[in-house]
Amino acid sequence: MKLAVPDLISNSYFPAAAAVELGFFKEEGLDLSLELVFPVDRAYREMRDGHIDFVGGSAHSALAAFPEWEGAKLLCAQAQGMYWFLVMRADLGAKRGDVGAVKGRSIGAAPWVEMGLRRLLTEAGIDLERDQVKIAPVPGASGSEGGIVNFGLTAAKALEDGLIDGFWANGMGTEVAVRRGVGTVVLDVRRGDGPKPCFNYTMSALATTDRLIAQSSDAAAAAVRALVKTQTGRKLFPPQEAELIAELIRRDLTYYDPTISPEFVAGMNQFARDIGILKGRVPYEKVVATQFAGLWRT
Repeated sequence: MKLAVPDLISNSYFPAAAAVELGFFKEEGLDLSLELVFPVDRAYREMRDGHIDFVGGSAHSALAAFPEWEGAKLLCAQAQGMYWFLVMRADLGAKRGDVGAVKGRSIGAAPWVEMGLRRLLTEAGIDLERDQVKIAPVPGASGSEGGIVNFGLTAAKALEDGLIDGFWANGMGTEVAVRRGVGTVVLDVRRGDGPKPCFNYTMSALATTDRLIAQSSDAAAAAVRALVKTQTGRKLFPPQEAELIAELIRRDLTYYDPTISPEFVAGMNQFARDIGILKGRVPYEKVVATQFAGLWRT
C-alpha cells in the first residue's frame, strides 16, 4: 500500500511520515510505503485513480479529485488548523499581522494551497486585482518534470534569490527563511493572525477513498491507529531527527490532535463554497469517516 504526502521536508505532514518511518503502520499490519507526490491535488487524483491508497495532505484539496466529497473521506487530522505562513522579504520591513504588506507584491504559493491565502486576503479586505497582488507558483517548484520537490525549502530559496516578494508555505520553509535572515513572518494563522474563519479553511489530514473503506475497513482503521500512535507518542521521536524539524515539532505539539470536529468541517466547507470548489452543503458524515472516530482517543 502507498501513502502520499506533497512535501517530505515538512512538519506539516510529519505525523504521517513518522508513522511510516517509526514502523507504526507495520505494527498495525500495514505494509505501507511513503511517496512524495506534488502538488497535493495530483496526490488526490492519484488516490482517486487507484495508484495511491492514502493521502496525508490539506483536507480541502480532496475536492480536486472528489467533487462534492463523492468517493473520499477524511480519516483523522494530522494537526489542527490551517498550517501555512505568510512570509515576506525581510528588507520590505513588513510587520506581524500587516496584511497590507502584500499590496503590489508577488507571493509564491503551491496549487490549491494558494486558495487559502486568496480567501484570507479577501476576508481581510484586500482586493487582489485593485491592490495588484500577484499569487503564483514558486519558480522551480512546479514538479512538472517529475523531480523531487520540497516546496517550503524551494520557496525559501526563491525568496532569498529575490525571485518573489513573499511566500505562503509550511513551517519548515518559514523557519529556514527566518533563520537565514531573508524572511519575516507576517501571518501565522494557527496562532491567531488573520480573520477568525481562516483557522478552519483546511487542516493537515489523512484521507482515503470510500472504495478502500468498503473493501478494507480494517486497513483504514489500522491507518488511523498508526497515526494516532505517532501523535500520542510524539515524545519518543528519535533523537537523530534534524534539530530544526524537531524544534518545529515541539512548537506545534498542541496542534497534533487527530480530531476532526463538525465545526471544522462546517468552516472548511464554507470556505470551499466561498472560493467555488464546492456547491452543496455536504453533511459532516459525508466528509469524515465517522466510524473510526472512536480511534482518535485510543
